[in-house]
Parts: sequence; structure tokens; C-alpha cells
Amino acid sequence: MARHTDSVCRLCRREGMKLFLKGDRCLTDKCAIERRAYGPGQHGQGRRTKQTEYGLQLREKQRLKRLYGLLERQFRITFERAEQMRGITGDNLLQLLERRLDNTAYRCGIGRSRKEARQFVRHGHVLVNGKRLTIPSYTIKEGDVIGVVEGSRKNTSILESVEGAERRGGFPDWLAFDKQNLSGKIVRCPDAKDAGDFVKVNLIVELYSK
Repeated sequence: MARHTDSVCRLCRREGMKLFLKGDRCLTDKCAIERRAYGPGQHGQGRRTKQTEYGLQLREKQRLKRLYGLLERQFRITFERAEQMRGITGDNLLQLLERRLDNTAYRCGIGRSRKEARQFVRHGHVLVNGKRLTIPSYTIKEGDVIGVVEGSRKNTSILESVEGAERRGGFPDWLAFDKQNLSGKIVRCPDAKDAGDFVKVNLIVELYSK
């Protein structure tokens, strides 16, 4: 399966924002954005020419895609699903990304980053409604309960990750998490506002509408 093998810190510098791809390291002064807040490469500190409309749209798409850790084909499929849903396509896109199982596990603290949360899901550490599920792209629903399998509840990485969830922003209000039982219940489906306002999703819609 295709995957990104280059330094992920370069991605944060390219997008000009913290994508939290390295977990707790992103909260320290070792973060690449804190040390070198300019683009990667030999021309990173040089003057950039004014971006075209297409360039701005592409940048927004890349930023959102990299934040959630999706490849191009995965992102395109998610966008096509958002188009087929009722409502505003941009809002639907953000909702679908937030409702991915790997993202929900990350929001529960099961993983210091979305990449680590995705790995926990693939390796069978995560339960959905009491059943082991290894599909990171699975779309959670209101009332679903996300948990950790019995044999993994003493996993040091998972326990430390959950303990550090508060440092990473805490648990969202659409999720009720029980630290003692390492489980979270979806009290409502996340909406576009829950994803944040870090990206101009309307530019992404315009890009794919061409």
C-alpha cells in the first residue's frame, strides 16, 4: 500500500501550520514550525510569487488531505461521497473526515497522532460497539461506542496516549470518553464546525468542480 516516507515535518512547513503528524513532539519547541517557520527546500526562505486561483485551491486541498492522513484517491472518494449527500458539499466533506474511525480513535486519545491511531485500528486494538474493527475509513454513527480490546488495555503506548489527550486539546463535546474503561460514546455526529476553521473548504469544492 502506498504511504508517505519522507519527513512529515516538511509537510507542516510546506502548509505553514501544525498538522500534528508527530503527536506530542508538535507541542514542544522541537516542532519544525517553531524552529523553522518557512517552507522546506533551498527556496523556502525566498520570496514567493503571488499564487494563482488554482494554486490557492490546490494548497487548501493538500492541507486538509495531509491533516487527516489521506492519499489522493482516498480523498477523492470521500469528496464524491460528500457530493452525493444532502446539504452543503464542503460541510459534508468535513463531517465525513471527522467521522472516520481512525480520526475518532485519535479524538478519544487512542493514538498521539492520526497516523498512530490508524495503526492501532489496523492492528486490531480498537472496538466499535464491542466488535473488533480494522477499517480506518469506517464511518462512525451517533450512539456508536469506541473502545479498546481487553488484551490491549494495558498497552503502554495506548495508556500514555490517553493520558496526554488533555495536552493535545482534550476530548470534543460530541464524544463522551470514559478513561477508566478506555471507551468513548458518540453522543452526536460531529459537524463541520467541530473540524475547525483552519481550511477554506469552499476552495476545495471549487477545485473539484472544474
